[in-house]
Formats: sequence, structure tokens, C-alpha cells
Amino acid sequence: MGQERIILGIDPGTTVMGWGVIRAVGQKPECVALGILELHKYDNHYLKLQKIFERVLGLIEQFHPDEMALEAPFFGKNVQSMLKLGRAQGVAMAAGLSRDIPITEYAPLKIKMAVTGNGQASKEQVAAMLQKYLKLKEIPKKLDATDGLAAALCHFFQNQNVVKEKSYNSWKDFVSKNPGRARK
Repeated sequence: MGQERIILGIDPGTTVMGWGVIRAVGQKPECVALGILELHKYDNHYLKLQKIFERVLGLIEQFHPDEMALEAPFFGKNVQSMLKLGRAQGVAMAAGLSRDIPITEYAPLKIKMAVTGNGQASKEQVAAMLQKYLKLKEIPKKLDATDGLAAALCHFFQNQNVVKEKSYNSWKDFVSKNPGRARK
């Protein structure tokens, strides 16, 4: 079997933040939950950041993730939008870091590639692949939720075959621990 891992995926945003949680046992991931935090009702940018921080902490307390995956901001033409998005991502990271959760960032292209095989896939294509792969009963209306779930699944794919390397102090140590791999 394998060790259970809980991965929280976040698609940061200042209008809508998407999130998804997967549980992975061995090489079998399953969707635990996904959702959104709607922020457009708040006029104050700092209040939005506070809400993001509080929601991510709430998700951490609810699901106890072992790891966190965030979609990294993409480079757009609007500098102000980029700054706001970077702040949203930073606040989500700070929430995870405050609970000692390892965080990994993934570019949107890498997430889409991991989930669909196409780095230029649409949000709808990503959602459809998640529905098929994770056997979701339905796709949420706001696809920010599936974007958060996609970040978690991308992280799972990137780390599912990771094997801890043995450490060696010297060549002699290596040979003594691996007698069948050395020729005389």
C-alpha cells in the first residue's frame, strides 16, 4: 500500500480563490473536497487578503494537509493586477508556512500539462479531465475550484514516484551498501 498524503491546492485570486484537497494513498489520488472563496463583495484589498489568510488557515485546520501546492501568478500586462495576485499568493503561502506545511508553486502551464497533457488547455478542459480522472460527480460552476484541485493533482503527479535517495559518506560507503553494483 502506501503512506497517506493530504495535498491542499490553491488557485490564488483577489476576486475568487479556488481550492481543492486530494488524499493520496500510494499511487491512488481521490478528491476530498473543493470550493471557492468569493472576494468580489469586499471593496478593501487588505480585507480580501485577510479573508484569504483566514480561509486557508481554516482549510488547514479542517483537512490537515501534509503539503500545499499553489498556482504561481502568470505574467500579464497589467502590473497592478500582478501585484494584487502576488499578494494573494503570498498571504496563502504565509498561512501554510505558519503551520509548517511545505509549499510548492507550479506555473499555470505546468499544471495544465500535468492534468491534460496540454499546457494551453482551457479551464473547461482541465475541469473535464479532473472529473474523469478523479471521478467527480459534477463540475462546479466556478472553475476556480477545479483550478485549485488541479494544482493539488499536479503536485501529486510530480511527487508520486519520488524515492528518497540513500546517502553515502564516501565511495567505500557506497560499495559496502551496494555490493552488487560495484565491479572489481
